[in-house]
Amino acid sequence: MPRIVPGRFRAQPDGDFVVFLLGMRVNRLFAPRRTIPTFRAMLAMMRALESNPSHGYMGGERLLFWRGMGYLQYWRSFDDLERFAANPAEPHQPAWAWFNRVMRAGDAVGVWHETYHVRPGDYEVIYNNMPRFGLGRAASHIAIDRAHDRARDRLG
Repeated sequence: MPRIVPGRFRAQPDGDFVVFLLGMRVNRLFAPRRTIPTFRAMLAMMRALESNPSHGYMGGERLLFWRGMGYLQYWRSFDDLERFAANPAEPHQPAWAWFNRVMRAGDAVGVWHETYHVRPGDYEVIYNNMPRFGLGRAASHIAIDRAHDRARDRLG
């Protein structure tokens, strides 16, 4: 169980960063030959990222929801994310090739992703009595002082 950090905290990454959300949705509940390999491929990608910080992956969170799963990821740069996704030695390339080959024949599983390039001063976060989570786990986790007491103070 993660340790709760009492108090109010903010996150402060160094410079620009990228937020990448990705996931899968099970569209057909009784199609395990399609859903299980997709689920396994996503887990393999996460293990590869978590085991090798040189990829530029800063950290993230696993998300579970009805009919699907996803990942909230933080990256040092879009170039790092793109390099990982395009590298044939990493798990993304073979998984993407399989998905495009096999899944085009049906709609049993859907995949999605969203990418956001974030610059300093263009985001605001706060954590109250939480374990280190999200950007607060991927970047510096700093106690809130008077200068950063309000959301507007943490922006810009």
